[in-house]
Amino acid sequence: MKLEVNSEGTRLDSYIANNSDLSRSRVSKLIDDNKVLVNGKEKNASYKVKLGDIIEVSVEEEINFDNLEPTNIPLDIVYEDEYLMIINKGSGLVVHPAPGHITDTLVNALLYHSKVSSDGTFRPGIVHRLDKDTSGLMVVAKDIKTMELLSDMIKNKKIERCYLAIVDGLILHETGTIDAPIGRDEVNRQKMAVTSHNSKEAITNFRVLKRFKNNTLIECILETGRTHQIRVHLDYIKHPVTNDPLYGNHKNVTEFGQMLHSKSIRFIHPITGKELYFEQVPPKEFLDYLKSLESEEDEYK
Repeated sequence: MKLEVNSEGTRLDSYIANNSDLSRSRVSKLIDDNKVLVNGKEKNASYKVKLGDIIEVSVEEEINFDNLEPTNIPLDIVYEDEYLMIINKGSGLVVHPAPGHITDTLVNALLYHSKVSSDGTFRPGIVHRLDKDTSGLMVVAKDIKTMELLSDMIKNKKIERCYLAIVDGLILHETGTIDAPIGRDEVNRQKMAVTSHNSKEAITNFRVLKRFKNNTLIECILETGRTHQIRVHLDYIKHPVTNDPLYGNHKNVTEFGQMLHSKSIRFIHPITGKELYFEQVPPKEFLDYLKSLESEEDEYK
C-alpha cells in the first residue's frame, strides 16, 4: 500500500490509520516490524509527516482467513477462554502463513481447533510472535478487540515475558541489561542488527542461572519486543544463542533449532481483569542438551 501525504504535522501512525482501513494498533505493529517506509527509509511512529512524503506500507502478511486451510496440527493449549489462548509452541512450527508455509503453520492449526468465536467468526490474532525454532509460551487473541487490547499491553510493557537461553561462551556478570537499538541489517535484510540507523529502542535484561565449560544458561526478560531481539542482543555482546542458524557462528550442535525457550508469561486479562501466570518447561531436546553440558562439565572437573 502506498500513500502520498497531503497534510503536515500528523504522527506517522495516526496518518496511516486515518487514511487506510488499518487499525492504529496494527499500524504500530507494522512500524515496529519495519514494514513501513517513508521516502524509502524506516521511521518511528512519532515521526511527523510532511507534505509530499511517500509512505509505503508492506501488508503482505495480512491474512485472508477465508482462503486459509484449517489443518489438523496438534496444539499444546495451556489456557483457553472465549477471548484468548496461551499456546506452548513447539520448536520448528512456523507461526504465520507465508510463501512456502501455507497450510502447516500455527494459524492453520488454530483455525482447525477453534472454527468459530462468539460472533460466528474466528480470526486468530498473533499478539507476539515466536521465531520458528523458538519454543514455548505465546498469547493468541481470538477476536479483534482482545487483539488490540493485548497489543497495547505489549507496547506499554504490561505483559511480562521470561525466556531461557543457552548461549555460547561464559557470561561473567551475574546480571545485566542490554540497552541497544535494533533495526534492519543493511547488508542482510533477513537479519536484524544493533544499529543507530532507522532503529528502535530495545532492552533485554538477563540473569545467569548456570555456567558450563563453554556455555552459559541464562534467563531473559524483555522490556521491548523487537524482531529477533534476544538473538540480536546476545550476539551483540558476543554470546550468541547456541545453535542459532542466523546469528553467531552458525555452528550446529544438534539438529534442534536455537536454544531459546519462552519460559513464562504473566499479565492481567484485558477483559476479565484476572491475573494470568503460566510457566512451561523447555522441550526434551533443550533439556537433553543441558544434560550433555552438565556431563561435559563433570568430565572437565
